[in-house]
Amino acid sequence: METTRLWLMYPAKLITRPIVYELGHKFSVTTNVRQASVTNEIGLVCLELIGERGETKRAIAWLEELGVKVEPVEINTIEG
Repeated sequence: METTRLWLMYPAKLITRPIVYELGHKFSVTTNVRQASVTNEIGLVCLELIGERGETKRAIAWLEELGVKVEPVEINTIEG
């Protein structure tokens, strides 16, 4: 099991669709919304996907097929 953090950008036509819910039922992944901002024009969601790598890749491909733009979250750490 691995955790993948993603930014999802929804176009206006998908804002009212329960995509995160569908994702958790269609694929063997656990979803965890870390942050979200939704307007009438765009939806922006920071999402963690927890699951096997292959299943996560299939879930991401499905999101992209729907028209959701998917980008990895880049985390910068400062080592002390």
